[in-house]
Amino acid sequence: MQILFFGLTISSSWGNGHATPYRALLRALHQQGVDVVFYERDVPYYAKHRDFDGCDYCELMLYSDWDAVRQRALAQAKAADVVVTASYLPEGARISQELLQLQRPLHVFYDLDTPITLSRLPRGELDYLRADLIPQFDLYLSFTGGDILRRLEDDSGARLAKSLYGCVDPEVYVRVPRQQKFQCDLSFMGTYAADRAAAIRDLFMAPAERLPEQEFLLAGSMYPGEWTWPDGMKRVDHIAPSEHPALYSSSRATLNLTRKEMAQSGYCPSGRFFEASACGTPLLTDDWKGLDHFFDPSEELIVVHTTEDVVQALQLPDEELARKAARSRQRTLDEHTGHHRAKQLLAACEQARQSKPAIAETFS
Repeated sequence: MQILFFGLTISSSWGNGHATPYRALLRALHQQGVDVVFYERDVPYYAKHRDFDGCDYCELMLYSDWDAVRQRALAQAKAADVVVTASYLPEGARISQELLQLQRPLHVFYDLDTPITLSRLPRGELDYLRADLIPQFDLYLSFTGGDILRRLEDDSGARLAKSLYGCVDPEVYVRVPRQQKFQCDLSFMGTYAADRAAAIRDLFMAPAERLPEQEFLLAGSMYPGEWTWPDGMKRVDHIAPSEHPALYSSSRATLNLTRKEMAQSGYCPSGRFFEASACGTPLLTDDWKGLDHFFDPSEELIVVHTTEDVVQALQLPDEELARKAARSRQRTLDEHTGHHRAKQLLAACEQARQSKPAIAETFS
């Protein structure tokens, strides 16, 4: 069985939350016997911060533009079992339109940014999807679940909408020895986003100012130059995935903050959520609808709403933080790995396949 992906990137985790969940999912698909190919447009900002240009679990096809690879890609897609196009794929609407003309493969759209997609689609602000294409896909997979799946089917005309949440590769994200350069009481890793800026100030920078005796580390790119940072705060522009476990393992706790559009929709765990948990790091998080679908907020996480909540959380005994971290780690390993998502993807494809009887292969 062969699945072709056309997505934003797996070669670089710089400035995006797509690469590491893709890697976990694709590795797990490969381990389950699927032949995986990933087409990625070779753009300068990812090439400059590339984590790898090849791997053993999928064939990575880097291309300069669609016209340069179009003939080869269409020929390969024509013979594939499943073709997946995804959110933030450059020229994605054009690419999907051409791929959708192929009869044999199952056609899937994987939206890792569903709330953003649905808010901007009516304004014609996307180049990766058009509204008229949604009903043509056999399956619409969403990084966000809950009520948004009903909206996709009832309002946007999706034939079948299923959630496919973020995940973690437990072979990569494990507890490792602490590193001095990352050692801190609280870390936050995330690219700058305007709709997350207030939360960063209230739940990360303000606690750092309140607790000058503790160490805070913020890792992420594209923060405005005019931002001023609390004295003593560690700043790292980018941390490669190979060092993510060291960051989490060197953090007494880490903070998860959700972008506004995602939080308003709910059911929106980021890949970072599961990666930190897999490393056994206590997790502080903002609140959103559906959080308890993934973790027990009273036993496995610490939900924070204010600066004072964060300050109080950091004053908890190490033993209590470790107990919560151990429980969230076990929940992640039991439910939120790439292996689990790969099985869910194949099951969703099998369900969608029932309406395409001409496809002989099964996805079980």
